[in-house]
Amino acid sequence: MVPPTETLNLTITAISGILGSISIACWIVVFSPQIVENFRRGSADGLSLQFIIVWLAGDVFNILGAILQGVLPTMLILAIYYTIADIVLLLQCFYYRGFTWKDEVVPPKQRSNIGEADERTGLLAPSDINHDRRSSTVSASHLSPAVPLLDAPRPQDPQAISKPTTRLQATLFNLVSIIMVCAAGVLGWWISNGSQNGQSHSHRSTKHPHSEPLTFNLWGQIFGYFCAVLYLGSRVPQLLLNYRRKSTEGVSMLFFLFACIGNLTYVLSIFAYEPHCTGRRGRCAHREAGAIYGRYILINASWLAGSLGTLFLDMGIFAQFFIYRDVPVLVESAVENGHARTESRDSRPLLERED
Repeated sequence: MVPPTETLNLTITAISGILGSISIACWIVVFSPQIVENFRRGSADGLSLQFIIVWLAGDVFNILGAILQGVLPTMLILAIYYTIADIVLLLQCFYYRGFTWKDEVVPPKQRSNIGEADERTGLLAPSDINHDRRSSTVSASHLSPAVPLLDAPRPQDPQAISKPTTRLQATLFNLVSIIMVCAAGVLGWWISNGSQNGQSHSHRSTKHPHSEPLTFNLWGQIFGYFCAVLYLGSRVPQLLLNYRRKSTEGVSMLFFLFACIGNLTYVLSIFAYEPHCTGRRGRCAHREAGAIYGRYILINASWLAGSLGTLFLDMGIFAQFFIYRDVPVLVESAVENGHARTESRDSRPLLERED
């Protein structure tokens, strides 16, 4: 038997709650893919330090504005969580790149074409020639038919490279991750809504969830607009770094996918607002609902501007994943005249450097 649809109670308030829960779920996990990506690569060259620093400043103003404006406790807790996650990501960048504020354009690491002979390169690299001279004699262990005729691995030999992930596998993984996070958000709303309905029935409360008067705090709005400006400005360094590198390697696509979905659902949850009028049985007078809704949007205008602006900029970063997907990039080292050219930059983590 199909359950009745009345139990869903999908009012405007419920839709706003579902979108808000999905946004919260996305923002909870938004930093995890980038932190894992940096740890997996052992580098944070693809991420702009200025992007993280300005974003951290925006989260600090977000906390101040949320406290002064008197937003929901959930929004305040999330703002504090964002700040802590920003600090963790910033410390990770400092660990891999050292204490610097500049974004260095480091070409992404790719397998180079070293070994392809031309008119200026020798048939063998110097390291291979020296190795052949040192290993010209065969060990006596190879005389046994049970031991294969193989040389011992050299310390400088690269480790076995695992099979790269195909685009289809990456797309499926990202899609499944997004579906799971959105489903977790819907499940969180359903559990919270069920508990609230149970409490309202037990206490027989008729108080409307949006019956509190909307107040306008000047300093809360000022900090809110500072937060919006910083959020908008934080994406510019990352866009420029990707453009200068002509690559998005080292940047997690899920990082910005979750940011896009989180901002989109957050904006929609704010727009999905049902005005509560002060008339008898909640009835609205002429143009009263429009006035209340307009005041509500005006109070949340700074948060709407920051989320909508960063949404479009994040979509620009998301487009760079496809623009630079097949663009050839410079390799980290090359062979000229039989000698390897290496960079002077120390790419080791901060704690592993001797000086």
